[in-house]
Amino acid sequence: PDFVGQSLLGPLAVEAVTANQTRDEKGAVVAPPPLGTDEEKKAFLADYMPIKFGSALYSKLNREYWTKTHVRGKPFVLAIQDYSLPGSMTFTRSALSLYLYGYAHDWMHDDDGKLIVTPRRIVSHKWGAKEIPSGFFFLPGAENISAVLANNSGTISKFNRMGMLTGFGSDRIVMVRTGAALNPDPNASQPLTFQKIVGAPDYEESWIEGCEVFHNPLATVPLDPELLPGAAHLRLRDDGQVVPISMPDWHPLGSWTIIGTPGNPTALRNDDLPLGDPG
Repeated sequence: PDFVGQSLLGPLAVEAVTANQTRDEKGAVVAPPPLGTDEEKKAFLADYMPIKFGSALYSKLNREYWTKTHVRGKPFVLAIQDYSLPGSMTFTRSALSLYLYGYAHDWMHDDDGKLIVTPRRIVSHKWGAKEIPSGFFFLPGAENISAVLANNSGTISKFNRMGMLTGFGSDRIVMVRTGAALNPDPNASQPLTFQKIVGAPDYEESWIEGCEVFHNPLATVPLDPELLPGAAHLRLRDDGQVVPISMPDWHPLGSWTIIGTPGNPTALRNDDLPLGDPG
């Protein structure tokens, strides 16, 4: 695999993979499905993206990295990033969880305002003529995958922001990060929104920020969350609920970074799309 490391807490092996744009037999990019209506977005996240994630992850499952001498007995993680269409990783995280665990989650508020989440088992995902089983962690051989990792901030914008925070910025530009973050209110059904100036006195960011680790409930070699401190670690309970093992106090779910001049930080506009680069 791409990475095998050793720390004071133990070893870790990681293989990276990407979900990419669909191409036809001639190599030309196939246009993604329309996302203009709520129904189209719902179908995209419920079936199209799980198939995208499934194709990438299943190809790595078939490589059987865990049989190699230098990997055997170590926690083995698949790290996946979504580059299937511009800005997709800012809104496809729910599709990854759905595919990995095979559960969708319906929600409502009761008369007292308490959030009620009801798990619903998903058997398969179908788009056009293609259909795949849901629940990657329950596929034969997947018990050898300790966890799947994704980071919605894993883009060039992360390097731009971290570079500025380290002192490689310029006073001729300003970076404004806009996005959504996990809402700590247990009865909230919507995330928090934020807008922050990168490099401001109260701005903080780490490399691990935005990272989510989905633990395999059937893993032969479980992953110790302490091996990836600062990430959001999630697991599937027996009742179908996806719950945190550990969660940072601040966890962005997706963001866009605007780069402009101090006098006009939103000068870079691209039609009606969100400003800047995803991540």
